Amino acid sequence: MIRTLVIPTAIVLLFLSVAATLMATAPVLEPANDTPTPLTVRVRTIETESIELKVHSQGSVAPSTVSQLIPEVSGRVTWTSPSLVAGGFFEAGQELARIDDLDYRNAQDRANAALKRATAEVEHAKYEYRRLRSLAERKLVSRSALENGLRAYRVTQATFEDAQANSEQAKENVKRTVLRAPFTGLVRAENIDIGQFASRGQAIATLYANDVVEVRLPIADRQLAFLNLPPLRNGNFPKDMQPTVKLSADYGGQVRQWFGKIVRAEAEIDTSSRMVHLVARVESSKDSQDLSVGLFVTAEIAGLAVENIVRLPRSAIRNDNQVLVVDTENRLRFRDIQPLRLYRDNVLINAGLNPGERVCISTVQTAIDGMAVNPIAESSTKAIGG
Repeated sequence: MIRTLVIPTAIVLLFLSVAATLMATAPVLEPANDTPTPLTVRVRTIETESIELKVHSQGSVAPSTVSQLIPEVSGRVTWTSPSLVAGGFFEAGQELARIDDLDYRNAQDRANAALKRATAEVEHAKYEYRRLRSLAERKLVSRSALENGLRAYRVTQATFEDAQANSEQAKENVKRTVLRAPFTGLVRAENIDIGQFASRGQAIATLYANDVVEVRLPIADRQLAFLNLPPLRNGNFPKDMQPTVKLSADYGGQVRQWFGKIVRAEAEIDTSSRMVHLVARVESSKDSQDLSVGLFVTAEIAGLAVENIVRLPRSAIRNDNQVLVVDTENRLRFRDIQPLRLYRDNVLINAGLNPGERVCISTVQTAIDGMAVNPIAESSTKAIGG
């Protein structure tokens, strides 16, 4: 009986010994730390700068002067200049085509003969009238005879003036059989050849001047605030106040640039697009000779010069007019700002921030005013302010 009780007692003692050992070696649980790790963000230290605003647009190069070559007399074409082909170059006053002038020279001869006859008749009538007036003063002819002499003189005078006008017209028609270039430029298109009949008033070619080219540039009306446009004077900007424009294009496998001036603005605003069209002009020079008509160009117009501007990436802007400023305790603070302009990937700010302040430029999904952060300088991986 006693032996039976010894075995269970030994088991109980063994269990108690193991339990005591486990309790002695058990780890001590520390209380949990509920303080979150501050979010690491990139910051930019505010610096102000002075910049010249730019406005961008695009358009196609067009000649400033385009003219139709139109005969003022009809006839068969007897000669055309080698320059009278598409792309042909010509000088001002150069002969471009000739029309058969035989009929017009004959008409001129007839008109000159009629003028000579009228000249003789008016001289005779003038002499006769003076003779009658002298006789009338001595009462040797009647008053009616004097009046008939005056009437005959006036009729022959009118006939003479008519013959003189016809002679001048015939002379001018002969000149008009030669078609000359009204300016220096290039031929855009021609539709006449030797032997064809050219009708008066019907264009035989299209010409354009190459001394000046223009580009029509659409600008959103809200962008005009960034340009220093002077008041229009007689439809144009004053020459000494015209903004500079830089034109660029990929031409001949190279990126080329040309410089010109904004010379005027079109009077009307496009009602559908709300666009204003400014006209850029480039004068002919050695550097602008390859600025071909029809070339598509991009334009950069020099605008206002502004000071104390802060430039930040667009990603730093929240709610259209707020940024996150990191204060001296490394906490986020919402700050209202005044954006001047969105420009490419940046926003230009002219009020609301001071030099030396730090602005968060990282994307923070859920920002809370007063939230602690670990700021990292934009160009460094070293923490700022501890």
